[in-house]
Amino acid sequence: MPEPLRILLPPSETKASGGSRERGSGAFDRPLRRLRADVRAGIKEVLAEGDLQVLARVMNARGDLLERGIATAKQTITGRGLVMPAWQRYEGVVWGHLAPDALSDEQRSRILIPSGLYGLNAADDLIEDYRLTMKVTLPGVGSLASYWREAVATLLNSHDGPLVNLLPKEHEVASGLNLVAPERMTTVAFVQASGTGAAGHDAKAVKGVVGAVLLQKGWRGLSRFTWRGWVANESDEGWRVVAPAKTS
Repeated sequence: MPEPLRILLPPSETKASGGSRERGSGAFDRPLRRLRADVRAGIKEVLAEGDLQVLARVMNARGDLLERGIATAKQTITGRGLVMPAWQRYEGVVWGHLAPDALSDEQRSRILIPSGLYGLNAADDLIEDYRLTMKVTLPGVGSLASYWREAVATLLNSHDGPLVNLLPKEHEVASGLNLVAPERMTTVAFVQASGTGAAGHDAKAVKGVVGAVLLQKGWRGLSRFTWRGWVANESDEGWRVVAPAKTS
């Protein structure tokens, strides 16, 4: 029987607030502990400087979102941040259409998520409310995309079974997917009807739907996949999910 698929999904900037003081052991806590501590130290330095323009850039936020980001970052650097499972924390379009609450515990455990704060998480790991993308540069750390690349790639290579890449380019680079054994990794491309790269709300939405299908049914789930005019097909180059043609 083939190994079940593990899928790589992006994190979401939109996150549920709150959580609990509960603490648990995450899938990658041990190998990434030191690297995560250095990221927290970089955040602490930015907070200590107190430059709101810098903080707004680091957190990609303004107004109430920036205030929330600063408040939660202060908790993060002291180790007192409230936590909840990643699959409950993320609330963006991809995650909304993934519908993780309809998946089993075992299926959710096969979702892997790159993260500016954590490097890599499984969907059932407990994570804090945070605002920190892979595009950020922190003091003492540098570019998070470069900082995490090798460590995340090493962890992905150490995992048994096939991996499915559903990441946007930003997270592909930060996750070092070019360093992952090619026989282990399959990328699903989401393209416009013309065959070029797809964008927009529905491209994110269909990615979540495809992720759920792959976790529940594996590759056979894509053999007859259709959703709102999107259709999956397989070629010598791999799987593509093609958008419906636009009508005038």
